[in-house]
Amino acid sequence: MKAVLLNSDSSLSIENLNIPDPSYGQVLVRVLSAGICGAQLQEIDGTKQTGPRPHPLGHEGVGIVESVGIGVTTVKPTDKVILHWRKGSGIESDFPKYTYATPGPAQGSSLIYTISAGKVACWAEKCLVSENRCTVVPHDTPDELCCLLGCSLSTALGTIEHEAKLLMGESVLIIGCGGLGLNLILAARMRGASRIVGVDKERSKMETVNSMGAVFVESLIPSFAGNPFDVVIDTTGNEDAIEWALRSLAPSGRFIMVGQPNGYIRIPNARSMFDGQGKTIMATQGGRFNPSEDVPRYVAAWRSGHLKVDGIVTHRFALTEINEAVAMVRSGQAGRILLVP
Repeated sequence: MKAVLLNSDSSLSIENLNIPDPSYGQVLVRVLSAGICGAQLQEIDGTKQTGPRPHPLGHEGVGIVESVGIGVTTVKPTDKVILHWRKGSGIESDFPKYTYATPGPAQGSSLIYTISAGKVACWAEKCLVSENRCTVVPHDTPDELCCLLGCSLSTALGTIEHEAKLLMGESVLIIGCGGLGLNLILAARMRGASRIVGVDKERSKMETVNSMGAVFVESLIPSFAGNPFDVVIDTTGNEDAIEWALRSLAPSGRFIMVGQPNGYIRIPNARSMFDGQGKTIMATQGGRFNPSEDVPRYVAAWRSGHLKVDGIVTHRFALTEINEAVAMVRSGQAGRILLVP
């Protein structure tokens, strides 16, 4: 079974797809768990282009390798692998193709359709993955951690480490405390931030945010102009929130857009961008996460007790409940949501 987007701005359909043997550079993976990212909501809405419809979705997860195609050398059957959208080591395969049958016009007949997936599409029981979209981890690595490292946690750690270049003792403001925002709080705390503030319209997230060592703010009304932040990160893509947050950026501060806005962004008091050494506005590139190099480091940090992901995952749904899970993400009331086939 796979969750398939039949048309833009439509609900997902659970389809029984026929999975061919892996071709050159491809890996067949039995999915253990998969996560839901906000970027996939944009794919469903049609505001972010994917492949042609119908189109299977899901770009972060964990699974067990069942078989590999010709040329694959970095993974083998029975390996446990993180599934990620960022390129790692190995072959960049062709886009996987699946087939499925629907009733034909004549009684007892059927029509066979071929649909193309992305290099990883893991909202499924099994999926074909490009070799460079899966990275081996020890079997005792928790499924929850693996899913988070497929996108949200790896993006957060990379954004803080590689893009914000947060220094110990600096301050961080995070707009939006959903699955990605909570991971950013975690990453900022690990890097030794002196002050972390999380903003979210859902008051229900206060306890989780506070328990992770951040101060919770419910609205955009407070102004931090008198006590600005070295790093400000927006996960919402909301243009008004971004404009408000830019007012709270310290001289020489770094503003990073993780959420993707659809409209125009206004820079208030643009002259202040020249303060200090010059403020910076940056669009994240997935935290510049390098799976082959970073996954082993992050797993080692978990094993040593320095990387703890308690409280990040707030809900779990069965694959067949995909539309309910997506609705929960849209509600803004969840942290990270996982699908369990």
